[in-house]
Amino acid sequence: MDDCDILDEVESAENRIRSYIRQTPLEHSPFLSEESGADVFLKLENQQASGSFKLRGAMNKLLSLSDAERVHPVVTASSGNHAAAIAYALNELGGEGIIYLPESASRAKIEALKPYGVELRFVGSDSVLGELEAKRVATEEGLTFVSPYSDPGIIGGQGTVALELACQLEAFDAVFVSVGGGGLISGIAGYLNVRRPSTRIVGCQPENSAVMFKSIQAGRILELESKPTLSDGTAGGIEPGSITFPICQRLVDDFVLSSEEEIASAMRMVIKRHSMLIEGAAALPLAALMKRRDEFRGKTVVLILSGKKVNYDTLKRMLS
Repeated sequence: MDDCDILDEVESAENRIRSYIRQTPLEHSPFLSEESGADVFLKLENQQASGSFKLRGAMNKLLSLSDAERVHPVVTASSGNHAAAIAYALNELGGEGIIYLPESASRAKIEALKPYGVELRFVGSDSVLGELEAKRVATEEGLTFVSPYSDPGIIGGQGTVALELACQLEAFDAVFVSVGGGGLISGIAGYLNVRRPSTRIVGCQPENSAVMFKSIQAGRILELESKPTLSDGTAGGIEPGSITFPICQRLVDDFVLSSEEEIASAMRMVIKRHSMLIEGAAALPLAALMKRRDEFRGKTVVLILSGKKVNYDTLKRMLS
């Protein structure tokens, strides 16, 4: 996908999904601005209807399906938030789904799926294994596979975050975005590269699962084992041939990797200073900014707080 393709997908998605999603708030943070030396704004995707930005892409993809495709269950795979978004969207639109999750999926995210009645199947320890199995089953049974990131409709839906942002803030120098498979940052970067081309796009990953960053360094998608991380929403591998990989290669200006303690510190900072729950993946942009604060001093930056689902035991342990 080139920039014009992404722009078209985002603008089409905006018209398609607007009545189904929330325009999430953009909140200025005096505390984080003082701490970092930048003028910091928080894009609150943790307040999206399903609990994360993933609803945008899921709703766009499902609304794009033909009548024939809607008759049968859709098949997808996710570490949690995409699954929740698909379940929520199917409940709103009507339809059935089969969702593959890693065996390590957060208990909070699994519990959030149960009320929707979707079928859950668990495969392996890495989300990419679930993606490959879901795709195989969909192909064999003639069902529609919905990728959590490697799909123009998903990328277009996620990119509506940037479209909203451009309407909410007249000018900004950089956007910090958490990265797993790359759907969110592909949509945001593709849209802003046309509409706000001077904006710096910063990808944020945990040191324990930095597959996109290391793959870009290598010039090809790598098969790497991920260590446990608070940022479970970005953990895991990348589907071979993913369309997000070349987009990230081309449009992401920089990557910042954060340690587990840096992620935990960022989560605590937002909870304490903004009285707002965020998950590990949502803390990555703040952790990255604090790590690079000297570089962005005096700049206007936006941190995308991508979601809020965090396991209670994890939260309790982190806060103690």
